[in-house]
Amino acid sequence: MAHVIALVDDDRNILTSVSIALQAEGFITRVYTDGQSALKALQDDEPDLAVFDIKMPQMDGMELLRRLREFSALPVIFLTSKDDELDEALGLAMGADDYIAKPFSQRLLIARIRAILRRQDLASGKPVDGDADAPREEKMVRGRLTMDPARHKVEWDGKPVTLTVTEFLILETLAQRPGVVKSRNQLLDVAYHDDVYVDDRTIDSHIKRIRRKFRAIAPDFDAIETLYGVGYRFGEE
Repeated sequence: MAHVIALVDDDRNILTSVSIALQAEGFITRVYTDGQSALKALQDDEPDLAVFDIKMPQMDGMELLRRLREFSALPVIFLTSKDDELDEALGLAMGADDYIAKPFSQRLLIARIRAILRRQDLASGKPVDGDADAPREEKMVRGRLTMDPARHKVEWDGKPVTLTVTEFLILETLAQRPGVVKSRNQLLDVAYHDDVYVDDRTIDSHIKRIRRKFRAIAPDFDAIETLYGVGYRFGEE
């Protein structure tokens, strides 16, 4: 059965183009131009995932997410402006699953949607397309860190850490080869592929958020090392 994606944005051009792109990939889309009408629709008939613009009149994406979380754990991706780091951090703290900065690549958005839906389906025990033939991704253990790529789960000393898809990919790349330095460009290639331009300083912001999340449960967390002017590495065990 096709997944249903709700799109909420006051820019009708974005709604139309993204909706067409998603439908071409086999998704069913529902579009809303304001947060108020979207909230009622999401409550009456919940889709599989929603994409919210943050900057909307009357009810913005942040308020829409806050109200949504009162009754639903629906996966949500935020569309943000390039410089909205504060909004991104608040949105993730409130329960958004990921964010993509405008202008964005539709291919990137579709890839993020598929990754989150796959994670949700695996967590709920639903069958995943191609899962029977695909090799099972093994859990990766690096000292106090445990990562389960198939289920998008991360633990530190047995305690869960919630990461976005982008954060997970960056951490997984670093942890796969402890002690090996990865440049910002190498991490960008993993997190964003080559279909969209992203400033390499974006990686610095992701690393800060990853560290902040781990330090919330382990103040002594220092596994991600910075090599100034070179890149980052996961500390050797």
